[in-house]
Amino acid sequence: MGKVLRAWSAVGIAAVLVVTTLGWVVPSGASEPGVPRPQEDVRYNSMSAAVPQASTYLCKGYDACRKAGYPHSGYKAVSNAKTMYWQMYGGHNCTNYAAYRLVQSGMPNKRPWTGEGNATHWGVAMAKITDTTPMVGSIAWWRKGTSGGASGHVAYVEQVVSPTEIIVSEDSWGGDFSWRRITSGKGWPDGFIHFNDVAVSNVAAPKVVGTPAVGVQLQADPGTWRPAGTYKYRWFVDGTRLPKQNKATFAPRPAHLGKEIAVRIVGERTGYKAATADSARTPGVQPGRFTTTQQPTITGTAEVDRTLTLDPGAVSAPTPATVPKPTIQWYADGAAIAGATGSQLALGQAQIGKRITARVTWGAAAYHDLAVTSAATEPVLAGTIEASGFRVSGEARRGQVLRVHPGTVSPATADVRIDWLRNGSPTGVTGETYRLRPADVGARIRPRVTITQTHFRTFSHTMRASTRVRTDPRLRVRAIGKPGRAVVRVRVVAPGIANVRGAVTVRVGKQRVEAELTKGRARVVVPGLKAGTRRVRVAYAGRPLITPVRSPRSSVVVARPR
Repeated sequence: MGKVLRAWSAVGIAAVLVVTTLGWVVPSGASEPGVPRPQEDVRYNSMSAAVPQASTYLCKGYDACRKAGYPHSGYKAVSNAKTMYWQMYGGHNCTNYAAYRLVQSGMPNKRPWTGEGNATHWGVAMAKITDTTPMVGSIAWWRKGTSGGASGHVAYVEQVVSPTEIIVSEDSWGGDFSWRRITSGKGWPDGFIHFNDVAVSNVAAPKVVGTPAVGVQLQADPGTWRPAGTYKYRWFVDGTRLPKQNKATFAPRPAHLGKEIAVRIVGERTGYKAATADSARTPGVQPGRFTTTQQPTITGTAEVDRTLTLDPGAVSAPTPATVPKPTIQWYADGAAIAGATGSQLALGQAQIGKRITARVTWGAAAYHDLAVTSAATEPVLAGTIEASGFRVSGEARRGQVLRVHPGTVSPATADVRIDWLRNGSPTGVTGETYRLRPADVGARIRPRVTITQTHFRTFSHTMRASTRVRTDPRLRVRAIGKPGRAVVRVRVVAPGIANVRGAVTVRVGKQRVEAELTKGRARVVVPGLKAGTRRVRVAYAGRPLITPVRSPRSSVVVARPR
């Protein structure tokens, strides 16, 4: 007992003074008669003491309480062994029991203050953590006096029924172990010391329920807590808490695309210290999706030269997205119509006989595009134009005029247009006649007849081609007489032909010489001529695109040989 005596030597004198002043007697069972134990109010702790009306015993005695479902948390064994905690006396003792329970809760077996160990001193020494709020795991504390006896009293708060009703377990000097229900009023503790209050415990982690996507609501599953209580929610994005997001549900915004979501649960229960638990992070937030609420529809008559109108329909977007203006593309038999991106489509010749659809695409940042296609129209209708009797006349030679002779057209109100084509390309000339030009030489000139009428399929017919356009050349001849010969210079010019070639025949008198043109020119020497005047004649044989030509007869004087 020397160790016990040393433990209590600091408070022994004060304890003796208390006992002497109040007239309390150390129980006969004290192991150290010369050293007083901490005193407690026997009105609460003696097995034979009267209990105030505000206090009701639930059980008394280690074994009786255990059988009734009120455990002693193993204190029976340490009490019988007189084991001391926080330098309090072992055995039946309110302070030793309270210290034992706190050490059990994880606190070190060392008194957290210096000085007296009597129960009345606990709340004074630990004033900074003492208040009037009962919490499970806190120490109910009574001062010495009317309710706390000569040395005060402490008990372990097992349950907080309400702010004005608690259940405690306790042991008592001169009494026995017990559980007691205490209600506010006479006998209510003077305070509660919060050494190591019991917190609610999370035994199954919270979860984020749902697939993380922009605008899609996620649900927080708080997990399992003991004891069960109420919960507060704190949402996090990539580890950063989101302000004002304190509900059980949360919908990621576009700014959260690709980021991980987690929820923190704050578990609370009356009388327990709150605790927190975090869920695992979700995968990165995926783009949101629009949902079609109204299909796009096309109105109007599917007939050429009429206009179709598109109602784009409607979609809904998960909160908080704003539905944007859609983009539109029109199609004919599934092929996109170039430039047709408005809400209306004027049906043209290219759409005759085809079914028309429109694709509406909804899109926004951080959302998947949603493309919705309207139902197809019936094939685009068009009337049929009938035409007959058209013919073309004229010779395909430069300078000549080609002419289209009109036929009959049904309906008679249809508009007839004639375009002249050169080798299939427009010449820019319209009308019934066309004068052939040098630029036409070698080409095929055709008239194209186009007949149009509103709501009818356009009639277009290119008439049979002419032969290639030919040109008439101009022949120039210059003859010079020489002794015994003549020199004849020939030039052939053919409008529309850059490089005139072909054979020329030169006759001087009875002599004949043939030559080939080079770039439309030839120099011909006619030998074997006698002196005198001789007639000259030149003939150009022509080419496929150039007509033959002969020069008028001319004369040349041949000199005598020297």
